[in-house]
Amino acid sequence: MPLRVHNTLTRRLEPFTPRDPGRVTFYTCGPTVYDDAHVGNFRSFLAADLLRRVIQSPLIALENSPAAQNAAAGQTHRRVIHAMNITDVGHMTDDAEGGEAGEDRMAVAGRRLQEAKKAGALPPGVEIDPRDPRAIAAYYAQRFLADARRLGMLVAMDAQREPALMPRASEAVPGMIRVIQRLERAGFAYARGEPGVRAVYFDVQRFAPYGVLSGNTLEQLRAGAGGRVSDHNQSQKRHPADFLLWKEDPRHIMRWPSPWGEGYPGWHIECTVMSLTATRGRGLDLDALTLPGGEPLIDVHSGGEDNIFPHHECELAQSCCAFNADPARGTFAGLWFHPRHLFINGQKMSKSKGNFFTIAQLTERGHEPAAIRLALIGTHYRSNADLTEQLVRDCHRAVERWRRVMDAGAPPAGARPEPVPTSEPVLRAFAAALEDDLNIAGAIGAVNTWVSEIGSPTPRHAAVLGLIDDVLGVLSLERPKPQDTEIGVFLGGLSPDQAVIAKLIERREARKAKDFGRSDQIRDQLAAMGFNIKDAPGGKVEVSRRP
Repeated sequence: MPLRVHNTLTRRLEPFTPRDPGRVTFYTCGPTVYDDAHVGNFRSFLAADLLRRVIQSPLIALENSPAAQNAAAGQTHRRVIHAMNITDVGHMTDDAEGGEAGEDRMAVAGRRLQEAKKAGALPPGVEIDPRDPRAIAAYYAQRFLADARRLGMLVAMDAQREPALMPRASEAVPGMIRVIQRLERAGFAYARGEPGVRAVYFDVQRFAPYGVLSGNTLEQLRAGAGGRVSDHNQSQKRHPADFLLWKEDPRHIMRWPSPWGEGYPGWHIECTVMSLTATRGRGLDLDALTLPGGEPLIDVHSGGEDNIFPHHECELAQSCCAFNADPARGTFAGLWFHPRHLFINGQKMSKSKGNFFTIAQLTERGHEPAAIRLALIGTHYRSNADLTEQLVRDCHRAVERWRRVMDAGAPPAGARPEPVPTSEPVLRAFAAALEDDLNIAGAIGAVNTWVSEIGSPTPRHAAVLGLIDDVLGVLSLERPKPQDTEIGVFLGGLSPDQAVIAKLIERREARKAKDFGRSDQIRDQLAAMGFNIKDAPGGKVEVSRRP
């Protein structure tokens, strides 16, 4: 059965039918780099990465598109042009104001970094000017990219070869201005205010389908406008839901010249420009691009469910009005893909609750990237996921089982890989699950059942698992190196723990004194702390996470 995915726009499961199966265009709303991305952000990004891997896999069938014939040789019948923006233009802290009030988030980040610098809390070797918003953005962008590559996000690895696939909003401002001018000329945008405080808004009443993505209506938005934006900003608008395209503000921390005065772009306009220039190429003429009907401009647009309104609703409206000859029939993207939220131990993430984690914090706790990735993709994208310590441990155990098959079945050095037909039963079961709206639980279940039936792994088994991992993306991630201490070897990404080392020393002394009862007690204490130990040659002890 061809790949079917739930489309937020139509609210139903649909066959995925790209305009050109040989060149699928895919855009993911990326991070605003004023702080580190957290695991909830990465849940959404990794769901998009999984969808991208599924689309390009030779195991997966697309509507009206034959599957590849030679999967073993790594040939695919389609290429995915996947782009993700880096928003390095500071958004305002009060998103409810549509970018017109509050404080620039880069200024907030600058104060946070200044305090960390004074306290000596910046990472070793980091030198950054907290007053420079571009330096702040570059710092957090670099940290995001390091995490993304550590977790195997293909778009981040592609961008090492083609930086244009991860465009910066600050570099796209001239294109934003051109699109705003185009909307203004066509009557979809209008300017308000006196010189020095001008604003350009999109006129939602000119786009009859406004609300089609989120289910909102203009009357609902009018009725709920009272507490949503300030009276001052509302008084300039033709309708309460009209959203900002440009704000003149010569005092803003990041600003550019424009026909409406020196200022900054609204939040939504950036993705319209970057999605098109990144997937269609830098030579794209934004002034000349016009599609004759309402056909999509890109095949897939993804982002977390919190992006549906207002961000993606506004993107859809302005993009269709700018580039479709028949805007009312436009959809901007053929497929709108929105993963749901991530919870931590059944609760929403909150710094005050102490359950707000970054990828670096999880790895510091001894969780390796492969287990983190599997934990974040392992719940169906249309269900809220719940990240727990036990889940990550279970995922680590699954990764280790799969690795044993890959390692034991690895062909001899120099041997030619054995061709593997896509008709292998496990590959058919794996693909069938994913073709059904990315049924990841069914896909992983098929893999685990197959692995449990393997007696002695062979090169054929390893080759099959390699095709599976091209989609899951866990076994290809770098394995954490064991960390050696004088007494212990910490495995699986664990960092040496002084409390554990003290217990190991105490156990060694007990064994020297032939107090084996005390030695066993210490082993049990370490197990209660979440660690397994195993005596290794040379007198050291291997320490691993307890499943």
